[in-house]
Formats: sequence, C-alpha cells, structure tokens
Amino acid sequence: MSDSTVPVMPRNVVVVLLDSLNRHLIGPYGGEEFATPNLDRFAARSTVFTNHHTGSLPCMPARHDILCGAIDFLWRPWGSIEVWEDAITYALRGAGVVTQLVTDHPHLFEAGGENYHTDFSAWEYVRGHEDDPWKTRLDPSWFGSPALPAASAPIHRGYDTSRTYFKEEGDFPGPRTMVEAARWLRDNAGHHDRFFLFVDEFDPHEPFDTPEPWASMYDDDWSGPRVIWPPYTAADGPNVPDERTGRHIRANYGAKVSMIDHWFGRVLDVLDDKKLWEDTAVFVLTDHGHYLGDRGGIWGKPGVPIYREMGQIPLVVAWPGVTPGLNDVLSTSVDVHATLREIFDVTAEHRTHGHSLVGEITGGAPSSRDHLLTGIWGREVVYVDRERRYARTPVTSNRPLSMFSNRWSTMPIHAYPQIRLPRPDDRAYLDHMPGSSVPVIRQPFDDNDPVPFWARMGSFTGDVYFRRDDDPNEEVNRLDLVRADGADEALREALVAMEAPTEQLVRLGLT
Repeated sequence: MSDSTVPVMPRNVVVVLLDSLNRHLIGPYGGEEFATPNLDRFAARSTVFTNHHTGSLPCMPARHDILCGAIDFLWRPWGSIEVWEDAITYALRGAGVVTQLVTDHPHLFEAGGENYHTDFSAWEYVRGHEDDPWKTRLDPSWFGSPALPAASAPIHRGYDTSRTYFKEEGDFPGPRTMVEAARWLRDNAGHHDRFFLFVDEFDPHEPFDTPEPWASMYDDDWSGPRVIWPPYTAADGPNVPDERTGRHIRANYGAKVSMIDHWFGRVLDVLDDKKLWEDTAVFVLTDHGHYLGDRGGIWGKPGVPIYREMGQIPLVVAWPGVTPGLNDVLSTSVDVHATLREIFDVTAEHRTHGHSLVGEITGGAPSSRDHLLTGIWGREVVYVDRERRYARTPVTSNRPLSMFSNRWSTMPIHAYPQIRLPRPDDRAYLDHMPGSSVPVIRQPFDDNDPVPFWARMGSFTGDVYFRRDDDPNEEVNRLDLVRADGADEALREALVAMEAPTEQLVRLGLT
C-alpha cells in the first residue's frame, strides 16, 4: 500500500488494457472459475468500479474512446484518429509528459488503426499476435517446438506461421509485452519528471492459445487438436459448438486469462520494488467482454445486442493514498480519458464525452454521469443508466445510415482480403462533426448499399429491455415496461444531446 493516508494527485499513470477481459470471470469481481492471483493482488490495493461499461465497440473504437475521449460509434465504424481530433498523448507531449506505448495489438499498426501510436514519445511493438503479418514462412527450426497442427483452424491465419517461432512461454506475445512493460518501468521510472505508460495487451483475445502448463489447466482430458479460435455466432446460429467443445473453448480462454495474469505480476513487481505506488496511478481495464456460450449459446462478438457479459466491463484503479474498496458509480470508457486529462491538467481541442472519475476516486466530488450510450456502428444502440439497459433495434431495414470520416479505412481481415469498406460516392457531401469546424465527408447508405463490416454481422432479433435495479443479472426482457418507463424518450434525448446524426433517430424510429 501507499505510505500516504491522504489521496494524492499522481504524477504518473500506468494504464494496462487487457483485451476481451470478461469482468464476471476474474477474481476482483467474484469470479472463481479461473485463477487470477495477480489481478486479485492488484485489486486488493485499488478502487474496483462495479458499474463500468463499454462505449464504442469493438477493439479500435474502444481505444478511440480511451485515447480521444469521444464516443464515435454513432458516426462511424472501426477507424483511425481523424483530422479534427487528437489522442491525449498529443496534449501530454505539449505538457512535457513522457509517454510510452508497449503493445502486441496488431490493429494499431494496420489500416483503420492509424495515428493512435504516433504521438507517443516512444513505442514498443511486440510482433506475432492474431493475424499480425509478421513472418512469410515457417521457422525452419520449428520441429519439436510447440506449434499447432494445421487442422486447428479452417482457414490460414497469420498466427499459424508466427506460432512456429514461439518455442517457449516467454516467446508468446503476451508474456513478451508484459516483460517489456516491466523493463520500461524499471529502466525509466525516476528518470522522467512525469510519465504515462500505456500497456495495450491483446491477451486474452483469441487465439486462445497457451503452452503448458496453462493449456491443460482447465481441461486436462481433451483429445485431438485444441480449438483456439472461437466461433462468432448467435445462440441460434449455424456454428454453435457442441457442449464438450464449448467447455474446451471456454477452458482455453481461461488458460489465456491465467497466463497473462501471471505475467502481469512482473509489472506489479516493479511497481513494488521501485515504490511507484506512492506517486503513480495504475488503471487496469478492457475494451469489451467476449461471449463464451452465454445467453443460451452466444459465442465471440457476433451481431447481437450488447448484453452485460460483453458490455459491463472491469475497471480497477490504484491511486496514491486512497483506501481500497468498491465503487458503483456509473462510468464508461470515455471517462478514463477525462480522468487522465484531469490528472495531467491538459485539455482537448475537440469535443469529448467523458466525466472525470478523480472526485469519485479521491472522495472529492461525485461523477455527474447519469446515463451512457454504447454500441457498434450500424447495430443496436444501447442506453444504460443505473436502473435500465435498453437495446433499441432499427425499425425497418437498418437504413438510413451515414458514415462520417476523412480517413476512409476499415478493419482489415487478412484471411478475407475481399472484405473492404465501400468507397465514398457522388452522394457524399461535406458536413461537420459536433463541436468541430473541420469539414468531414458524410456518406449516406441506403437500402441497396453494402455497408462496413460490423454492420453486416447478424440479423436483428428485436429490442431488449432490462430493469437492472430489479434484475441485476439482466435476464428478463421487460419490453412491456418500455413505454411506461419512458425508455424510448430517454434514448432519444440522449442521442439529441450528443447531436447524433439524424439517420440514427430515423433508423431507430425515434423521430
């Protein structure tokens, strides 16, 4: 613990983002299925936020929320930092704060991930995770190393080649990332007046691949090739695994969680050894959860509403001089950005949507947030407050839609190179983002138009409405209460307050 008994504004910040980390499966939130001793160790000295939620999804939109502080899923899908905005690292550079990125997240270095890393003072990119196009041939010495059989996936992935270069646990991207983060802290803390370290760790994101002893930790009687790529499917979809395979996939996810938890301990050890807790705030968080057979058989991140398994996520913060405990304030990913801005006393030139949590953490003042919006562009828009979760479905054909962007790119899928973002056409016109005078291309999409990838995922199954106050596990769909509770009007008012595109109101039937 910090020697101080009074909250202190930290000089430095470490943010550790673990991708696809399920809140309900880790120790700090009561999870007992998988071992997370180092997350437990960290939570024991921290504020554990119990009502924290996603904003924009999936991976890159969530990072946009955190680094730019602006919800963007209402205006565009997956994309880079735009010309009218800056990552917080730009402002930190002007304030003399040294910023370091350590990551194995391949999307940060692909089309659609541009400009997130460029304003860091320095960055370390650990290669070889997921579909990172790292190697063009198998390691010629791979015989005898723990490579996967070719039959483990129906399509060739970049990981199939990279995996032959991982000969022991320490060669895997997750362990290497944590080692690099710990090394940076050990070598640099105390040598800079102020610093911001962002550890963007792609584990436990798929592939759910680990070496022994982790691989057999939660499923030691599986025979045959390990299933490390989970399906993406709704509960009634064609790819729902059988019960035994489902247990195996879930166990492999747990093995990934426990392995990266083990290596996260390296970072905690340096924070202990160098007594950095006395002047450093440490955040552990994620971008979103991951369905593992939940809700009757949902897997991955398919086209379904943002249920709590995906959308209610961990946020754990260690702060100098703050007594550990639970905090149930309503919060979302852009609030992390607002908190960082207050810590370092910097401002954003573009419009942001966050509410700082500094007062909540230190006891100075409560957060002013009373609701939030979360979702994926072109999918359901979800309204959350302390009492309700309301996922609103488009009323007809999911049109009209529009996309706002001057950096026309999307998530590349290396296994499916034919998937591309539709190009803007002669219907596009110049508009402005709320709070900006910078012209931006606004492209409409009508009924017959192809749309960006994530809006094509799955069909719509109708609205979902949970009374969170009476039904904390959000299991009973109470559509009969939507009108009486004013849920439609609450969502409409939230969209209008954010100056969301008019198309959003039309497609949701809220005009």
